[in-house]
Amino acid sequence: MSFLIARGIVKSYPVGGRPLTVLRDLDLQVDAGEMVAIVGASGVGKSTLLHVLGGLDRADAGEVLVAGTSLTALADEAVGAFRNRHVGFVFQFHHLLPEFSALENAEMPMRIARMPMTEVRPRAEELLRRVGLGERLAHRPGTLSGGEQQRVAFARALVMRPAVLLADEPTGNLDEATADALHGLLREMHESYSLTSIIATHNMRLAAGCDRVLRLEGGRLKPNA
Repeated sequence: MSFLIARGIVKSYPVGGRPLTVLRDLDLQVDAGEMVAIVGASGVGKSTLLHVLGGLDRADAGEVLVAGTSLTALADEAVGAFRNRHVGFVFQFHHLLPEFSALENAEMPMRIARMPMTEVRPRAEELLRRVGLGERLAHRPGTLSGGEQQRVAFARALVMRPAVLLADEPTGNLDEATADALHGLLREMHESYSLTSIIATHNMRLAAGCDRVLRLEGGRLKPNA
């Protein structure tokens, strides 16, 4: 049964006073527990698609449903609450807060949700240990390597125990060896936490490890040849 459904998605941006349509009547169905890779040329709209699927941006037309909930029908505040609780995001650039420790960064979604600290700290610590950073809890991002920073971002994305993980070029800013290690971690987290994952990537080795690969081209998705 499809867990995430997008129907007739249209998204345009104004460029030079004229609309540039990035997504054109796009459809997507992803089953619960599936890991899907989205590939395509730079600038084709992969990030835009993930933002629409996760409720970070609104489509001009069409509908997005996650676990039967229509994000399209929700008010902005309700979309934000749903996203924080049910959708985890990992970006190419980790967007960690430099003044906070790795542990505090991982805790942030729970703090925003006003969860009790008796639950917040142990859960964040557990996840950081799972991603191999048990000895780096007190370190600030500036003292961590690129791969370690992205591991903190993984922990932060999963700390609310979301049903959906959306990863936008999660290893695009890393060297090959570090990227390969994170590919394995991503698959492990996907399986351990029973996620439904959609990954936008240029890395065909990462894409090949997914259950299905789709290509975004001309504003629509098609099976990758």
